Amino acid sequence: MRHFHHEFQVNAPVERIADFHSSTQALKTLTPPPLFVRFNQVDPLGEGSLADFTMWFGPIPIHWVAVHSQVNPMEGFTDTQVEGPFQTWVHRHSFESINGESTKVIDEIHGQPSNHPFWGLVSRFMWYTLPILFFYRARQTRKAVEGR
Repeated sequence: MRHFHHEFQVNAPVERIADFHSSTQALKTLTPPPLFVRFNQVDPLGEGSLADFTMWFGPIPIHWVAVHSQVNPMEGFTDTQVEGPFQTWVHRHSFESINGESTKVIDEIHGQPSNHPFWGLVSRFMWYTLPILFFYRARQTRKAVEGR
């Protein structure tokens, strides 16, 4: 099992971070080009809610279904892949208020690339590019909630 950790600070109260991540549009905002996302079903964030979407990386469709658990809007939530390119993917999004005006956003991912010949390559590529993805997500989160 592999582990990825990323954290960043946002100059906004935790309530604003929670509102942003609760939006069904958050995933679209947090997905960088050259990926394009088509949503099949995105439930409002809640215990057991689903996010069913297809990411297109050029001509390659990557279907992904995740279920949300451990949902506490002011503290974070977990999404677990139930269908997708990884053998295992558990992603915890946590929010920690720093001083009422700033929030630390922490992402912890435990994952295992697929054993399938094609999806193994795709999931490994995705894993190795997580630092780029989360740099982009930090920038987009700040832009969305700080008004930059």
